[in-house]
Amino acid sequence: MENKILDVLIVGAGLSGIGAAVHLTKKCPGKSFAIVEARERLGGTWDLFRYPGIRSDSDMYTLGYNFKPWTARRAIADAPSILEYLNETVDEYGLQDKILFNHKVIDANWSSEEALWTVSLQCGDGSIDTVKCNFLHMCSGYYSYEEGHNPDFPGKADFAGPIVHPQFWPEDLDYSGKKVVVIGSGATAVTLIPSMAETAEHVTMLQRSPTYIVSRPGEDKWALRFRKFLPAKLAYLLTRWKNVLMGIFMFNLARKKPAAFKGRLLEMVREEMGPDVDMTNFTPSYNPWDQRLCLVPDSDLFDSIKSGKASIVTDHVETFTKNGIKLKSGKTLEADVIVTATGLKMLTGGSATISVDGKLVKFGDKINYKGVMFSGIPNFGMTMGYTNASWTLKADLTSEYVCRLINYMDKNGTPIATPTLPADGLIGTEPMLDFSSGYVQRAIKNLPKQGDRKPWRLNQNFPKDIINLRHKAVDDGVMVFSKPGAVIASLPKKQLEAETIAAE
Repeated sequence: MENKILDVLIVGAGLSGIGAAVHLTKKCPGKSFAIVEARERLGGTWDLFRYPGIRSDSDMYTLGYNFKPWTARRAIADAPSILEYLNETVDEYGLQDKILFNHKVIDANWSSEEALWTVSLQCGDGSIDTVKCNFLHMCSGYYSYEEGHNPDFPGKADFAGPIVHPQFWPEDLDYSGKKVVVIGSGATAVTLIPSMAETAEHVTMLQRSPTYIVSRPGEDKWALRFRKFLPAKLAYLLTRWKNVLMGIFMFNLARKKPAAFKGRLLEMVREEMGPDVDMTNFTPSYNPWDQRLCLVPDSDLFDSIKSGKASIVTDHVETFTKNGIKLKSGKTLEADVIVTATGLKMLTGGSATISVDGKLVKFGDKINYKGVMFSGIPNFGMTMGYTNASWTLKADLTSEYVCRLINYMDKNGTPIATPTLPADGLIGTEPMLDFSSGYVQRAIKNLPKQGDRKPWRLNQNFPKDIINLRHKAVDDGVMVFSKPGAVIASLPKKQLEAETIAAE
């Protein structure tokens, strides 16, 4: 592919990248594009993670694409089912020849003179390939594939058994009949524990602080009813909107009445575990949706604990020992296997170096534009899903907006589109993600910001983003369209004043 010029280069062949390719095929017919994937297989997260029990933590009626109904029975699906869905999508839209596996983006440099990105790709054999494109769409997710968050616990070298991070699960790990300690209390931990408890002697979840855990049926009874009487697409659409609106209602309720919402979540735990449950292990110190809720299908985690096959300990690690973990309380947890479900390492733009006209982009200095692009970076889109709803809801809208933008540039003969800040910089900023989760806080200084007004502010709301990304004018006075060689510095002050009045 050396020196080939494409209209669009999509980075990542996971849920986002495959969806972006389909939207491009449908809405920008005739545009040349390719998907580059660093790994040897498609699927992204759903192929990378191989730990026991891996499944979605959102329902598949919203995690599925808007153009392809989810037809399997289970709403909370395992990774093989999701991979099957992705492979079906690739086959249905003829994308097999568009994906270049073992091609990792090393760097990308935008040239305003050419109106092109020059992208360097490291191939599987170690060689470097180069491709040019007018638009670069990053669909590589928000975390490092090469490195997870792995705290340097004291005494790790002393432990006699295997220490495993879920992101790098060994195929030959045998934990049957053994004592397992899983460090962590997030989505990965609550997924792992009931699955491992089926064959392990005992599994202990060691958490520094509790997480809100909510049980949900693995099958959606309304979806199955709709399917009996309605065409597949209509049944999918109704189920999708039912779940979207319920999710928005619950999120808003949690934010408006956190104490009452918290009380109800804890009461649901008591209903699951019985009146004698020690609620210390289930009562977080923060309000609901300050971090993501952990979803467990069909009460599987609660059932594992009630059966005696699993347990929860809330404490801090003092040191690993030869036979387990010594806690700061003085207690010791015996273990044959330790799983460090301690989280991800967040990245913006993958591990690639991004430059604009030779100047290195520091994403921590950039401001989000409509949740799709960033201030001062031309022809560059990035898919980032919702924190309070399914990833793919936002991924679909992001891809649709990118297609609208490309078509607008074509129609008007302006091949460059740059989200541009006002000249006097009178925009307040705050973190793009307002979660207190450790994986967010560890990366916060390197993540883009959001502004204090539209279109620089995130909605985190699917219906609002439908209006914002699918229907509002592409030429909004903030997106500056230009031709090769033009220098875009900032919006004139007069334009800023007009936008401020309009916003008020």
